[in-house]
Amino acid sequence: MTLTPWQRTNIIAALSYLKDIGRIGQNPQPQLLAQGLMEVLEPSRRTVRLQRESAQSAAAGARSGHERRARERRGNSDRRRQAIAYSGPDRRSGRDRRARPRRSS
Repeated sequence: MTLTPWQRTNIIAALSYLKDIGRIGQNPQPQLLAQGLMEVLEPSRRTVRLQRESAQSAAAGARSGHERRARERRGNSDRRRQAIAYSGPDRRSGRDRRARPRRSS
């Protein structure tokens, strides 16, 4: 979209007015409107903003899915967190304690 000089001038005037209002008040709406007007003047700003937002949402989705899957995998049966006593023999003794291989040749 190509702007005529008078359109561009009016958009710049509105932009400066909205920036002034945004600096004075606590309302964030004039700042958002000013950003929208900047996107009209420079369409590449809009493209960059959309790419950044989509990357952030994709990263947030990937993080939440990973955390959810990790919780499902571990659940309550995480062996590392349970204090289970070892029930087997402490050491090999007697016949199980061999110094040579079992097969004789």
